[in-house]
Amino acid sequence: MNGERSHPESVSVEISGCSKEDARVVFDTLCASFASDRCEDDVPEQWHETRPMVWLGTFDVSERHEGTARPARLSAPVTADVQGGYWAIDRFRTTLDSLFTVHDQSTASGDQERELHLVLESR
Repeated sequence: MNGERSHPESVSVEISGCSKEDARVVFDTLCASFASDRCEDDVPEQWHETRPMVWLGTFDVSERHEGTARPARLSAPVTADVQGGYWAIDRFRTTLDSLFTVHDQSTASGDQERELHLVLESR
């Protein structure tokens, strides 16, 4: 297979229903576990005071950065929509469970991908 993996290894994450500070806490915590398209200086911004904001990130779960991520403190619950292949979602969810208290709101499964609608809270 020319070095290709047998399963997708990226997970896309949409963070909403929270402050820009809590969005940053979630992304920073996840970046301590996985490579991401969100770099250290990619700070979530609040562009409008009354409209809801959604922040996006993609995480490569093929290799976990062991021992660097710690449970994080959030000021309020954070809504997260997570999408990816079955293997990637399982690996990502295991990491989320180690970092946050995770409440499943809904799931949707297809042939190749799975979507989770979650609420994250401090552990």
